[in-house]
Formats: sequence, structure tokens, C-alpha cells
Amino acid sequence: MTSIKSFHDLEIWKLSHQLVLEVYKISKMFPKEENFRITSQLIRASYSIPSNIAEGMGRYTRKEFVNFLTIARGSVEECKYLILLTKDLGYISKVIFTELTLKYDSLGKMINSLINSLKSKPV
Repeated sequence: MTSIKSFHDLEIWKLSHQLVLEVYKISKMFPKEENFRITSQLIRASYSIPSNIAEGMGRYTRKEFVNFLTIARGSVEECKYLILLTKDLGYISKVIFTELTLKYDSLGKMINSLINSLKSKPV
């Protein structure tokens, strides 16, 4: 078993980073008038996830790490809503919506599993 030395070693960070890159890519399809509205909000919410995972890894206690993972989990749900909104506004296709939603659902489950694992370990 490999040891985790930094946030780069976490699968949840790797997946969340890939999702940020995908969000940047799809946001180029949005109308220019959305740059300071949905586009900006979706990009901020998406990079909040790996940012909070990374920051949590740099904290001194497990409790602090769990707190940052919880914040990241909230950002997952925010992204899911904003992706739904962009689909309903016709900015992305149903196929892209479904693919991203499944990836965010998977990421959310992975974050939940890590939170539960960290909470269940003795101090």
C-alpha cells in the first residue's frame, strides 16, 4: 500500500482537478454575457473542490481536514446545480450534463467515504 504524502496522491484530488479542467473547457461554450454570472460562479465552485482538499491536507489535525472535505462536498453540490442550470438554459447538451453529473456524483461519494473513514479512525 502506498502512503499519501501530499494532496497530489489523493484520488479525490486528481478527479476534482480533472473536473475543473472540464468545466473550463465547457464554459467556453457559454454566451459571453454569462462571463461574470454563471461562468464565473461555476468555475469558482469547481476549483473550490480541489483547493479545499489540498488545503485540508496541509492542516495539522484530522478534524480540520474533515472540515475542509465537508466544504469541498458542498461545492460538489453547487457544481451539480450550476451544471443543471446551464443545461436548462441550453448552454450545454444533455450528454455533457449527464457525463458531468455522474462524475460529480462519483466525486461526492468518494469525498463522503474519506470523511467517514477519517471520522471512524481512533484519535
